[in-house]
Amino acid sequence: MTRTLDEANREISRVRQMPYGLARSQAAERQVRLVDAEGPDAARAYALGTLVEAYQWGGEVDRSFVAFARLLRWYDEHPEHFDAHDRHGLFWSFKWMISGLADFPTVPAEQIDRTLADMERRYALAGNGMDAVAYERFAWARQRGAADVEAAYQAWIATPRDDFSQCEACDPGDRAAWLIGTDRAEEGIRIIEQTLAEDPSCASEPADMLSYLAEAYLDQGRPRDAARTHRRAVAALAEAESDMVGARGRRVRLLARGGQAERAVRAIEADQQYLTGGDTPYSRLAFARLVGGATHVLRSAGQGDLPVRLASVPATTVAELDDWLRAEATALARQFDARNGTSAESESVARAWATEPAPHALDLDVLPRGLAARGGATPDAGGSDADGSAGSAAGAATSADGAAPGDARRAAPADPAALAAEAERLAGTGDLESAAGAYLDAAVAFEGAGLLTESGFGYAEAAHCAQVLGDDDGCGLRLRRGGRPAPGRGRPRHGRRAGGRRVGRRRRGDRPGRGRARGGGRPAAPAGRGRRSGRRRAGPGARRPRAGRAPPRRRRPGRRGRPAAGDARRPGAQRRRGHPRAVGGRGLRRPRRARGRRARVLARAGRLHDDLGHVEDAVWHLESAMEGFQAARQRAPHGEVANALVDVLRRSGQDARADDLARTLTT
Repeated sequence: MTRTLDEANREISRVRQMPYGLARSQAAERQVRLVDAEGPDAARAYALGTLVEAYQWGGEVDRSFVAFARLLRWYDEHPEHFDAHDRHGLFWSFKWMISGLADFPTVPAEQIDRTLADMERRYALAGNGMDAVAYERFAWARQRGAADVEAAYQAWIATPRDDFSQCEACDPGDRAAWLIGTDRAEEGIRIIEQTLAEDPSCASEPADMLSYLAEAYLDQGRPRDAARTHRRAVAALAEAESDMVGARGRRVRLLARGGQAERAVRAIEADQQYLTGGDTPYSRLAFARLVGGATHVLRSAGQGDLPVRLASVPATTVAELDDWLRAEATALARQFDARNGTSAESESVARAWATEPAPHALDLDVLPRGLAARGGATPDAGGSDADGSAGSAAGAATSADGAAPGDARRAAPADPAALAAEAERLAGTGDLESAAGAYLDAAVAFEGAGLLTESGFGYAEAAHCAQVLGDDDGCGLRLRRGGRPAPGRGRPRHGRRAGGRRVGRRRRGDRPGRGRARGGGRPAAPAGRGRRSGRRRAGPGARRPRAGRAPPRRRRPGRRGRPAAGDARRPGAQRRRGHPRAVGGRGLRRPRRARGRRARVLARAGRLHDDLGHVEDAVWHLESAMEGFQAARQRAPHGEVANALVDVLRRSGQDARADDLARTLTT
């Protein structure tokens, strides 16, 4: 049965709402096949553009080239089937093609030059601005180490911005990165500081520019500023929507150069998938160089015997990893240099393995180094007031690294509830460093008032803020009472939220509205552009699931859905505590939450079975997890599990079942 244009557009739009990954790519492929077989022709551009985007952001960059060639040929043959959104997406995708082709050493330089020239010609014929062309010309010159790269940079920044320019956050970040990398750090720092004052936000910023800024501060002998900026970078990186191998690698190098060896090793272990599984060969090279600089520093400092736990790399110590990284980076650099006709990449590898420690060490403690058994701060953490209330803990938190992170906070009120409200306000603004101290203030104050449950929640929220900011030691070992975990520790009250809002949440700029509906409510075309730092830019609204997301933490039993001990006699306690029998209480929502929790357990079991090679068990558990997330109306984890299931089916040769799954996701 032939679909109408409305029906086709609706189904393609559903694909665009899925998280990036194999399931979305599979669903996009199916839509292209349906349009090819049944029509309508007016939906082909939309389907092909969706497929190009799915490949680009789903880890299959090399497959996007063929899909884009089909889209371009269709435009040449039938421009009447392209509306304004289709045309915008086509020209925007040109930028992905240039950066993508350059990231594969097997693509000849002449082909990249021809594609860039074709982009310029088509932009001129369409009356588009030339800022995107100028940027891609500069980026290609930078990657291959051309002699005229500085001239290309000056030409780019002199070109007026237009509809195809980078977003207002990415543009200054790219300029600052070039300046910092060419010994003009002060100018680059100034650009980033001015941009951060405007609170920029996109799929990759401000995480990327913050990673540059933190290391620039460290090189200039400003370790306190470097520590503050690093914390902001870690929090922003947790919310970024692309793989961000450049920012992740610079984080590892900063930790190693700043004397934080154990933290550097933990960061390597957390992001180890990028050592072997980058989206492109160039992203693997970029990550290997950055991490290699870190392992070289650690090894040179006599810490080469530190153990490192890696699943897919034959290395068990930092020294072994250092040798492996150098061999991998050297081999990849030679391939790119042979294609580019220069020695730029090999020279960059040599510089990476000449990295030196920073002149000053970093102090990255967010929380004080322990709490006494009676609930106050330990003497080395700043002392305690006689009443055990808030001020002392805040002082300890603010002085932990000498950077006075609490300076931005208002004077802490004495009322525990007011302290908690202040902490939630700070978390809502994204100031997690100050929020951590404020939550700790509230926890100590609640404990002094005998409200142990509320105190436990405060400790848990403070711990989570510390974890988001990279203080893994502070979020765990330091929050103890008399050798036991603080009450409620292990999971914040609102899951991964503080004060009812996601910790570290920032204003998201450039969110797409719905574009003009063409027979089915199509969203506006995506936008984005690539940088040669080992990752690509997402366009407005392009969402990519964070790689390496940690598994959900266990919920302590009895914290929600039933009253705390001693509360049942208080009037209205069941209603306030969300008792299952309370009309309108939280307990009425427990079945949906329970389905979500069971689905998470099933999803983890499915991935474990996949790791063990138990295909059918993995499929059963992942399918069951999908059903659970669908029943719980949790779209994002449902899509992530669908991606994992498609991957299992493809690897086991069950393509028909993968096709059936793709069909169910869009109907």
